[in-house]
Amino acid sequence: MACMRLLVPGLLALGAAGCATVAAPPARAPNEGSASYRMLDDGHMAHYQLAIGDTATGATPFQCVTPVYPPDQLATCAPLQEVQVQVIVDEAGKVGDVRDMATDAAATPRPQPFFAAVRAAVLQWEFNPLRIDHWAADADGNTHEVDSTTKPFSLMYAFRFECHAGKTTVSSASAQR
Repeated sequence: MACMRLLVPGLLALGAAGCATVAAPPARAPNEGSASYRMLDDGHMAHYQLAIGDTATGATPFQCVTPVYPPDQLATCAPLQEVQVQVIVDEAGKVGDVRDMATDAAATPRPQPFFAAVRAAVLQWEFNPLRIDHWAADADGNTHEVDSTTKPFSLMYAFRFECHAGKTTVSSASAQR
């Protein structure tokens, strides 16, 4: 799994006035949020067909920003929200678009802030370009690179926003096209 990371919830520091006095914890701590993600592959994705002698490398993230649980949703501690997106990456490895894959009209609509949080984070991601190299053998049987090109690609990710006992979590998944 590429670039997985969790945000650590903020810590609450309790002070003591003296050795015998300990501060009482607050009656109710505020809700806290965190995030992670994972790749999806539904088995129906389009892939580049490589010719004999071609190799593909790259298409891996090297900078990933994890989505932040939407602050305006912390107070309500919303039920589980899943955001599935397609990340469109150009030939240079830059994210050009993040598309919401929610297409089922019968699905329960989710609050817009969850997709907005995913989009804001993923637009900051950077990838090693998808490079396709064509290799050939010479008369002596030695192989050498004939040419190379970079191609656009897409990945699918599922982000889960959860809140349990006042604590929130975001996790995700992705798949390559």
